[in-house]
Amino acid sequence: MELLDPRVDFVFKRIFASESNKDVLLAFLNRIFMDAGDPPLEEVVLLNPYTDKDDPLDKLSIFDIWAKSADGKLINIEMQLFNKYDIEKRTLYYWSKRYAGQLQVSGKYTDLKKRVTINILNYKVLPNEHPHSVFHLREDATGMPLTDDIEIHFLELPKLNQPAVPGQGGLVNWLLFLKGINHSDWEVLLMNEPALRKAMETLEFLSQDSEARRKYEDRQKFLLDEASQRDGAQREGFAKGIAEGREVGRTEGRAEGELEAKLEIAKNLLAMGMDLPSVMKATGLTEEELKSIS
Repeated sequence: MELLDPRVDFVFKRIFASESNKDVLLAFLNRIFMDAGDPPLEEVVLLNPYTDKDDPLDKLSIFDIWAKSADGKLINIEMQLFNKYDIEKRTLYYWSKRYAGQLQVSGKYTDLKKRVTINILNYKVLPNEHPHSVFHLREDATGMPLTDDIEIHFLELPKLNQPAVPGQGGLVNWLLFLKGINHSDWEVLLMNEPALRKAMETLEFLSQDSEARRKYEDRQKFLLDEASQRDGAQREGFAKGIAEGREVGRTEGRAEGELEAKLEIAKNLLAMGMDLPSVMKATGLTEEELKSIS
């Protein structure tokens, strides 16, 4: 049986944001927070649970997850399969909208609760090598916090290069599951993290359900088409830049533009699951050039 990709946002939300799977979400969140040195949550409430009315092809459908802890902390989890760029500014924009949105007309600033954003990315964006990065608002010299109300997590799946290690519990097992570790290695993940069992069972159920698979394929096609459109626009921009560069004799700019275009196409082909030799053949890039985007 071919398993669905849990990184596709539609599948991700079915696994973690169904009312029957709130315990899965709580276990996953607690591993994220504990990995950051924070205490675990006791309870979580889904603010936008998945329902069968969610249409994978509806552009208005929101497949990220909104939740609230028992003490009122607001949590947003978003899965990004492809790079939509400017993720840092997009994150701050949506964080600020949701943070300010708490305040009613007659409300007080003291009513504002902590707002946590968790970005799970299928691509690299930060210059470090840590799969899990956490940001707060602190004073530069002393590290003194201005307020604890802002907390932003980046979980970058491509930075996770280690296999499942028996006896090693924690967040890494959840990330390996999301990254699509081989089904034969699931037993190791389960020994390390028993709370993963329900997530795995949900994924197996969805993978065997014909209606769920149809929705999955529709959503996957939509996401791939969206990514291809962005690639097409970028290639057109590169082509225009190359043409302008040729007019003024800037051959170096043309070569760089062509390489950037090929690297961007290769990045998306790799994200879609194409093997390295096929990507090299399709783009004309060398193995060394491809390593720069891995």
